[in-house]
Amino acid sequence: MRIALYQPDMAGNVGAVLRTSACFGVICDIIEPCGFAFSERALKRSGMDYMDHVQIQRHADWSAFLETLDGARIVLMSSKASTPLPQFAFRPDDIILMGSESKGAPPEVHARADARVCIPMATGFRSLNISVSAGIALAEGLRQTHSFPRGEK
Repeated sequence: MRIALYQPDMAGNVGAVLRTSACFGVICDIIEPCGFAFSERALKRSGMDYMDHVQIQRHADWSAFLETLDGARIVLMSSKASTPLPQFAFRPDDIILMGSESKGAPPEVHARADARVCIPMATGFRSLNISVSAGIALAEGLRQTHSFPRGEK
C-alpha cells in the first residue's frame, strides 16, 4: 500500500503525511508540481526527525505517475465520492490518492481512479485536513489487509 499526493499545496501537510508514511512503512508518491518549493527544510518542521526514514517517490506530473502503477489500483479519497470508507475493500497494492488541499483532484484524475472513496462525517461538515484523511484511509487499508508494521518500540 502507498499514499500519493496530487499537486500538494502545503508543506506542513506533506510533512505530516510523510511522517505517517514513515511510521507505517509505506512509500509516499508526490505528484508535482507542488504549491511550495519541495525541500527538506520546508518539510522538516512537521516531518520532524522521521524524514530520514520515509520513502518518497517524486513524479514530474500525473502522466509520469501513471507510468509507475504496474497494475496497482488508484483509490481516490474525495469528499465528492459515494463509497464510504467502511464499505470499501482495500487490496495490499492499492495506492491511496489525495487531491491537492486547495483544488482537490481534477476531472481527469477522478476519471482515471479505480475507486473513489469518502470518509463519512457528521452532517454539516465539508472535509477533514488532508493529512488526517490520509492517515485514516491508510490505517483502514492496513487494518483490512493485515499489513500494519510489527515493529517494536
